[in-house]
Amino acid sequence: MGSATRVAIANAKAALAARSGAATLAAAEALFSAGHVIGDSAQLQTAFTDTSADEKAKNALVAAVFSGMKPEARDLLSGLVSSRWSKPSDVLSGIEEIGIRIAALSAESSVDLPAELFAFGSAVSSNAELELAVANKLGDPAAKTALIDALLKGKASGQTTAIIQHLVRQPRGRRIGALLRHAASIIADQHAQAVATVTVATPLSDAQVLRLEAGLAKKYGAVRVNQIVDASIIGGMRIAVGDIVIDDSIATRVNELKLQLAG
Repeated sequence: MGSATRVAIANAKAALAARSGAATLAAAEALFSAGHVIGDSAQLQTAFTDTSADEKAKNALVAAVFSGMKPEARDLLSGLVSSRWSKPSDVLSGIEEIGIRIAALSAESSVDLPAELFAFGSAVSSNAELELAVANKLGDPAAKTALIDALLKGKASGQTTAIIQHLVRQPRGRRIGALLRHAASIIADQHAQAVATVTVATPLSDAQVLRLEAGLAKKYGAVRVNQIVDASIIGGMRIAVGDIVIDDSIATRVNELKLQLAG
């Protein structure tokens, strides 16, 4: 992420914090929808990322194109498109991130959005046909949206449904697993947490999870653990916290030993 994009997202987060009371699911959905409109229009992307364009002109364009958007969401969108970005496509990343953060803020405290995202990711990864349906680049966006709605109806919150519908509709070259992990990390950050994805050969007990979370918290602050059970690692565990991977699985140790012996 370039420095200009980091500054733009930091400014957008500050703007959201200043009006967090207005964060609603409808506002999140409005930003996601705006991202789709901008992403589908090369003309709008050029207009909104033109560094020589006047800020007032960009705000006027937002008001004209998104006239039906509620003022709170439109103000956040105006701030995003008026910012400087390291590269043009980063404006879509910014819109997506703020939309996810709004969704996180709008959810009831009893709703565990990262867990719902993780559960959906696990379901998709275990079903090749389903994964193809949601990840197909040539798939109809409306059909994907309807599929997600049908899959999650009564099983996940409106916030999770809106986030996943957005991600599958505008993946921007990312795989579904990466999309869901990224969204979960944004939500965790919004709540001052980190997410650790732990791959094990057999499920950890609740006590083991608590001990692991406590151990990771010493280095990363508040951490929540999501488990992936994969017998192929044989034993040990692989831990991923953001871009940091700690691989202490037996399978990896065996492979490393083979390479050493071969050398």
